Amino acid sequence: MEVDRKTFVAGPSSKAGALSSEERADALEERMMRQLEQAAPAQGVRRGTGVLFGGLTPGGLPLPLGALAAMPPRPTIVDFFKLRFMPHTVNHMLQSANDAQKKGESEETVLACLLHDIAVNLIKVDHGWWAAQMVEPYVSEKVSWAIRHHQALRFFPDPSVGYGYPERYIQIFGEGYVPEPYIKAAYEKARRHKWYMEARMITVHDLYAFEPGVNPTLEPFIDVIGRHFKQPKEGLGFDGSAVAHMWRSLIYPDNPL
Repeated sequence: MEVDRKTFVAGPSSKAGALSSEERADALEERMMRQLEQAAPAQGVRRGTGVLFGGLTPGGLPLPLGALAAMPPRPTIVDFFKLRFMPHTVNHMLQSANDAQKKGESEETVLACLLHDIAVNLIKVDHGWWAAQMVEPYVSEKVSWAIRHHQALRFFPDPSVGYGYPERYIQIFGEGYVPEPYIKAAYEKARRHKWYMEARMITVHDLYAFEPGVNPTLEPFIDVIGRHFKQPKEGLGFDGSAVAHMWRSLIYPDNPL
């Protein structure tokens, strides 16, 4: 939407010429705002620019716009899974958690797999760091540490647990891709850490090729969430924590300020 400033300020009305520069600027701004309102999509339609709200999937595919459901007054992590997280991301995390649970991993590892990619609903770059920060006040230090470091570990094989370099990464980054130095430094630091295997297990169960015919739901993990995720009584986004604004960004993606 463009407004011809010369046409608007100088004519066709003779009255415009009598306005002060401040009055002309105010009138121009008001006209532009009215035109924006007329061009705005219908109320209740996703129109944010993030990954979740009409942006691109991690694979680069566009997401269709759709009605944005209202969140309850005190939203829980389950509400975010059902009402805000991208469906394909939810399916991916459920597949990862399901694989970890089937193979006898601890409940904390299952929870880490269930939450490891929640940040891609806000941002793709450094999603491991973002996701860890989002959940840090509500999970054990081990779980947040594992989520933070799984991203760096994804780029480095570990034959001892049968983890190889993902074929998917060759498709995304190309043959011979070398991760940024900070990624390598994070990997080397994690490799020497006592919780290395916690983060490594996320990569082992971080499946891109899903098991055909397996469509896990969130219900089998509700008890795991209840035992290991400290849900704030005020609701995620309203508990005054240092990360509450991240959750509010998902609750109110269309707020202009």
